[in-house]
Amino acid sequence: MKISRIQVILASIALLGSAALAELLQPRQLMARTAASPSLESIVPRQFGTWTLVPEISPVKPTEESAEPDLLSARNYSQEVARGYTDGHGNIVMLMVAYGPVQNYRLKAHRPEICYTANGFRVFDKTDTAVSYKDGSAPIKTMRLIAERESRFEPLTYWMRVGNDISNTVFEHQLSRLKYGLRGMIPDGALIRVSTIGLPREASFKLQDQFIKDLLAAVPSKELRFFIGVS
Repeated sequence: MKISRIQVILASIALLGSAALAELLQPRQLMARTAASPSLESIVPRQFGTWTLVPEISPVKPTEESAEPDLLSARNYSQEVARGYTDGHGNIVMLMVAYGPVQNYRLKAHRPEICYTANGFRVFDKTDTAVSYKDGSAPIKTMRLIAERESRFEPLTYWMRVGNDISNTVFEHQLSRLKYGLRGMIPDGALIRVSTIGLPREASFKLQDQFIKDLLAAVPSKELRFFIGVS
């Protein structure tokens, strides 16, 4: 089929217009720059309620192979806190908090589906649920799953904040990034993961719910946005 010069010109104009629009809509402002850069070591309490730190406990972290390459500057400003806590009754909960000023691949590597699989675990029974952390407040949308490797059985609960939203699924994540992108913003994000070993499934999740409730109750109100966004 013969293409006329007018069609070629119109197609060129359309391509140029699309490129200009894409450049215009390119996010440029980091949400992380609108406030003081958070320090996870100070935001995440080391002791709260009946929970005390267990220094020798080390939660699962992403392997180097699981951390996809990203901009060096974005990696340099990533933060991670990995701790174990005991409730004084022999129960231990492991907490992993990862923060990124940009929703980059390093933060993505902390997702249990990626992190645990890269560490040789089988991940299954993924379900979405909600955890009530305070009377009168909307519950937190969370994801639950089981990670298993040899004799280690590890139920876990996690959620991910993107900007001011809780966005746990890939679709929610992309939707949040698009929403902020249309405002010219690049959202920061945090992933909060809680897990236990040595307990049956339901007992694990019950203990994790209590841990999350106690943790957020100990966080100053001005720092809650870091964990749960803004409803």
